[in-house]
Amino acid sequence: MKHGHASRTALGAAGHRAAHQALERGMVFVDPLALAILGEDAEEAVALARQQPERRALRLFIAMRSRFAEDSAKVAIGMGVRQILVLGAGLDTFAYRLESSDGLRVFELDHPATQSDKRRRLARAGVAEALHVAFVAHDFERGSMTSALEAGGFDTGRRTFVLWLGVTPYLTEEAVFATLGELARFPGGVEIVFDYANPPQTIQEADVRGFHDELAARVAAIGEPFRCYLDTDALHRRARDLGFAGIEDLDRAALVARYLPEFAVAPRPGPGPGAHVVRMATQ
Repeated sequence: MKHGHASRTALGAAGHRAAHQALERGMVFVDPLALAILGEDAEEAVALARQQPERRALRLFIAMRSRFAEDSAKVAIGMGVRQILVLGAGLDTFAYRLESSDGLRVFELDHPATQSDKRRRLARAGVAEALHVAFVAHDFERGSMTSALEAGGFDTGRRTFVLWLGVTPYLTEEAVFATLGELARFPGGVEIVFDYANPPQTIQEADVRGFHDELAARVAAIGEPFRCYLDTDALHRRARDLGFAGIEDLDRAALVARYLPEFAVAPRPGPGPGAHVVRMATQ
């Protein structure tokens, strides 16, 4: 990661969200700031999406995971949750599309270089930094996340909704479960949505496995390799051991059935190993 610049993979995810607005008109996930926050990079992201139609499946997965996470967060807010934590926020714009309400706080935690780049992009796009947003700098592989959050004004005693998207594949397995363990110990309780990938050798479809291998080679080449794959059953067991319950885990087939019931542009994915989005909560 270059000093003062966003993670390349964070920029790539933002590009997929922006391209979804331009090419699919946000049919799954509407984000009116997705193009604006990219600024001069938006045109390149959309052009690349047009030139490489094989990227559409990944783009739609990113749109569906964002839709699932934000829908879940809005339900929590409607039920009275007033503390939102976005882990590895990247160029995500959720906090800037939320209407401020009594006591609402959104904490965005990420690498300081990514945060600096994001704040510059927001300013260039004319998007004001909302008063309910706090930036907390942290490296998931180093030091206590809880300490960093508390230093930034976060209250572990308040019920919290957590969005953690596009991060776990780039961490070590140890760091993933250390983060989940810290969240599980928050006395106020948490609900979290995050995504993860199963080991590629378990993927049955040859084309899906091939696309994964190409993507893995690309992110490795830019210095941000995939480092963590999780078996679904093992993840659920370890999550329950940490104190999480009410686990809702959606694979690609379940996401398509929910958000793209008439999806016919590419073969409908079958259930099984691959990319997942999961929601779970502590009591």
